[in-house]
Amino acid sequence: MNGKLSLSSAIVIGSMLFGMFFGAGNLIFPVHMGQEAGADVWPATIGFLITAIGLPFLGVVAIGISRSSGLFDLASRIHPTYAKLFTVLLYLTIGPAFALPRTATVSYQIGLAPYIGEELQMMALAGFTFIFFVLGLFFSMNPGKLMTYIGKILNPLFLVFLAILLVVALISPMGAISSAPVSGDYTTMPFFKGFTEGYNTMDALAALAFGIIVIRAMQEVGVKEPKDIAIGMVKAGIVTVILMVVIYAFLAYVGASSLGVLPLSANGGIALAQIAHYYFGSIGAVLLAIIVTLACLKTAVGLICACSETFVELFPNSISYKKYAYTFAIVSFLIGNVGLTQIISLAIPILMLLYPLTITIILLTFLSPLFKGRQAVYLSTTVFALLAAIGDALNTLPAFLGQNDLVQSVLLLYKALPFFELGMGWIVPSGIGFILGLIYIAIKKSERIA
Repeated sequence: MNGKLSLSSAIVIGSMLFGMFFGAGNLIFPVHMGQEAGADVWPATIGFLITAIGLPFLGVVAIGISRSSGLFDLASRIHPTYAKLFTVLLYLTIGPAFALPRTATVSYQIGLAPYIGEELQMMALAGFTFIFFVLGLFFSMNPGKLMTYIGKILNPLFLVFLAILLVVALISPMGAISSAPVSGDYTTMPFFKGFTEGYNTMDALAALAFGIIVIRAMQEVGVKEPKDIAIGMVKAGIVTVILMVVIYAFLAYVGASSLGVLPLSANGGIALAQIAHYYFGSIGAVLLAIIVTLACLKTAVGLICACSETFVELFPNSISYKKYAYTFAIVSFLIGNVGLTQIISLAIPILMLLYPLTITIILLTFLSPLFKGRQAVYLSTTVFALLAAIGDALNTLPAFLGQNDLVQSVLLLYKALPFFELGMGWIVPSGIGFILGLIYIAIKKSERIA
């Protein structure tokens, strides 16, 4: 074995990575975006692809080229205490607090809820999420077999069933997208609206979290050297990117073209159900239920494994991998029974806080040769990004939290930031922090020379 990742292994690992990334949220968000964007679907899709695919790809590659063992190792370039806090918050967000419960509740909402009476919804949700997390735990008990479970079994099954729906919708579109109505912010800024919509997939966060699983998968097939791992990360990432670009573009197109027959839906889950029913009748409900459940299950397995492995490494004297897996599954089951709408509304402010920090650490990893990896640049950029991201988070708080006088008075200060109304008030402050960091290390260097 020459230590380099073969094409066949890159395809399997890339399939595994895609499978972990592509959950039900990845299905429903581009469809709903397509419906809202209408005739402006393509600029919106380009913006969406940058945050939903481009950033995750860069995140995976960043873990590889930085030769880090995972997110904590990478974030330690800023400060060890920050690294631990950031890692814990990120993993809890993509794990038991938000993303993991969402995998179960989205499966239920789309696949089963429409056929259950109102009086039985609570009991049915509890039963479904219980079975869902039991299956997730079963596949998670042996993380060494993730390549087989996700890359060779669950993901290919998911792609086959999804292809049936997409191919039929593409052959016989419901209408022309050129005449589809445009809604909301897509009428004035489709690209930027699509850009921020990509946050909802949580994949840029997941990229840093799944990096450790991809590295271990490559080590299992004989790729050991840091340089070969970095190249392998790029190869596997390219496979993932190709799959995601094709599917996202098709889903957005199907969403936009559906306006020829369907009204604008409240969310992508409803739109998908209506589209499946339009093409396949009652069989469409079964098809969609299979697609969504497979999509969610493979993502749930990846999240349980990634969170459990990371917490074992962060807190080696605590509990075992299996106990963490059980804990995260039980907490996710309990939170999942709160309901999907509440989960999404509470998750958005956390995402608006974490995404700028995630984007800056990814970009700093690629730019580190310019400043030779000096901590001062990492620290100053991150501090400025964090301060600005707090404003973006406050601006997206649910009404019952965001409408009090203190929050509103603080937001008046933040509204002076460029791009704040687009949800990207962190961009200019982060750039300022980066420049100040470069100036600081230049001054320190000149002082040493003097």
